[in-house]
Amino acid sequence: MEYSIDRFAAMTESAIAALKYPATAPGLYEPIKYALASGGKRLRPALCLAVYAALSHRDPAEVINQALAVEMFHNFTLLHDDVMDCADIRRGRPTVHRRWGENAAILSGDAMLTMAYGLLTDNAGDKFPALFEEFNRTAMEVYQGQQLDMEFENRSDVTVAEYIEMIKLKTSVLLGCACRLGAIAAGAEASVCDSFYAYGVAMGLAFQLRDDWLDTFGDPAIFGKEIGGDIINKKKTWLLINAMAEMPDELPAILAEDLEDREKIRQVTAAYRSLHLDHRCSELANRYSADAITALGNVALDKDALAFFTALAESAATRNH
Repeated sequence: MEYSIDRFAAMTESAIAALKYPATAPGLYEPIKYALASGGKRLRPALCLAVYAALSHRDPAEVINQALAVEMFHNFTLLHDDVMDCADIRRGRPTVHRRWGENAAILSGDAMLTMAYGLLTDNAGDKFPALFEEFNRTAMEVYQGQQLDMEFENRSDVTVAEYIEMIKLKTSVLLGCACRLGAIAAGAEASVCDSFYAYGVAMGLAFQLRDDWLDTFGDPAIFGKEIGGDIINKKKTWLLINAMAEMPDELPAILAEDLEDREKIRQVTAAYRSLHLDHRCSELANRYSADAITALGNVALDKDALAFFTALAESAATRNH
């Protein structure tokens, strides 16, 4: 069995290209096609496919619809998030609501959610109740995470623990869900499903903390976008929350000062470095990556599968883009 992100991503891309859309009301589906064609790492469907293959030793294409369900749901949340955030650009292209309007983004997003459930049920057999329960629980947690993220925008007292809980709900649980869906479909025991879920959640936390790091300390030529956006938008990240707690006078003064964007980014980044937050954030991401690998300790995997999941968890904490 070949385990590689490229292989699983290619399977996902082919399945997305093969999706059939109703002929009625084509304007409903054009934004969906546009959103799905904008790329992304396809990490969530890849996890579903890889876990199924590793545990069942069968063709991962057998769960391609369940993998697509996760990817469809993920992109549905992005459509709605971009409306709520008034975001103009997503993956280097105009967001759906900028191109077609907010009403279209909301309605097409709703359609994507319904399509996700349709994909989840396709060829699910007797595994459907367990798949459905997991998908529903995760969806509600993602919505809770988004609500917390919105509430944090108007708070200056967000704690690190609250932030970790928010990114767990908004980002990590969907990676855990993708893993558990693959394990359920493979007929794995509950303990194995739980182990893979814990793997996905821990990896997701490492992934998001690395994202925070990259937005401030990354190389824009490799990262793919200008750094410092989180600083300019005063986004509650692990870095900002810690700095606000440890520099309660200096940092708010910098953020409140009428500075050009480049100078504000320079000063805030310097403050972060003075607190060694760049190293501390990397260390925490590495710890979550190690937690993900540890979660697989009781799962019987062949050497190729174990090497794949280990490398994937490590890359979540060390990636450059």
